[in-house]
Amino acid sequence: MSGAPNVIVVSQHYPPDRSTTAAILAEIAEHLAKTAQVVVMSGTRGSSGQAGGLPVVEIRNWMPRKGALIRRAVAELLFASRTFFVLLIKVKRDDVVLTVTAPFLLPYAVAGASRLKGGKSILLLHDHFPEVLVVAGVTGPESLLARALHAVNRAMFAALSAVVTIGRDTERLLARYGTAVRDKIVLIPNWATLPAWTRPISDDNPYRASCRASFVVGLSGNLGFTHDPLVVFEAARLLRDDPNIHFLLSGWGVGFDRLKRKQAEVMLPNVAIVDRVEQQDLENLLSAADVWIVPYRKNAAGVSIPSRIYNLLAVGRPVVVVSEDDAEAAVIVRGNDVGWVVQPDDPDGLAVALRTACRSADSQRAERAVAVAKHYSRERALDDYARLVDGLLRPANSVGKLS
Repeated sequence: MSGAPNVIVVSQHYPPDRSTTAAILAEIAEHLAKTAQVVVMSGTRGSSGQAGGLPVVEIRNWMPRKGALIRRAVAELLFASRTFFVLLIKVKRDDVVLTVTAPFLLPYAVAGASRLKGGKSILLLHDHFPEVLVVAGVTGPESLLARALHAVNRAMFAALSAVVTIGRDTERLLARYGTAVRDKIVLIPNWATLPAWTRPISDDNPYRASCRASFVVGLSGNLGFTHDPLVVFEAARLLRDDPNIHFLLSGWGVGFDRLKRKQAEVMLPNVAIVDRVEQQDLENLLSAADVWIVPYRKNAAGVSIPSRIYNLLAVGRPVVVVSEDDAEAAVIVRGNDVGWVVQPDDPDGLAVALRTACRSADSQRAERAVAVAKHYSRERALDDYARLVDGLLRPANSVGKLS
């Protein structure tokens, strides 16, 4: 790591980890490596064999289950601490270090170590703390923990060179940290990982075959602390006697575990449960439903951005978003007429929207969905990351706003 400045990509999650974060960071790292020296620092065992030939520094990591909050907090503290000390050894002046908000202590370690060594740092803001904890009900908006996190955030944002947001609604939350942070914000939305073209509805689809109705409502992906899977379950309960609508629920995370427990208790006849599917089966799963739901808790706008929406649109399916009107997903759906928006905590409203979707005869909605997915392309996003990093590697250039 001598000579010209390096780009160091730091992530707890990296392939062979199967998460969306791991996939996104890997694609960014490999794209940046076309024009810069890139080193990966990973908390995932076995990353060195999965990094597209890039040099990898694996950092010892411990991953308790998501529901074990105290253990996870300890594990995240240990990982962030180890990362901090490794960066103090590896980073040299003018290096650019890019990281993400998972785990939430990691950005503080990256920003601090980079500043101490004269490097530059970029934070890819997937989740916004302490707001995630507030939405999840872990703490209150004016609690001692929330105030403490706002205070350390202020110092972290001052140390960062750039803050990448993936949704327009996040900038409102960052406004509390003043104009110095606002001038560092660069909007680079995530992208669809599936090719964008309309997949036909087929009764031969193995996932659709488990549903006993002509209209299938899907829910897929990681259901974390900011999601509200129970609003979907209650909507299914309200629609249990509608012979035309069946629910296909798949995923993982604490929210999905709650869904499975509820279904085990009630055994709704119009619900099929499918555990997390492998990446090679994702296209089949997403093609199985007529419409997909992205359910968020109240006040989640700007706090957590549903990147899964791009794949749902890429297969040509409309989306029902449960969120406030100003959330990024809601703006995309309403602005492009590719689905419906339902306010949080409203299973009755969700049931009405699903009945409307079932009876909708808009044959152009699938084409509009695919067009939106094509707009949020991998190539456009990765080129934006390359321009951002190039601007930091060349101090005479300005970071500025990217289109």
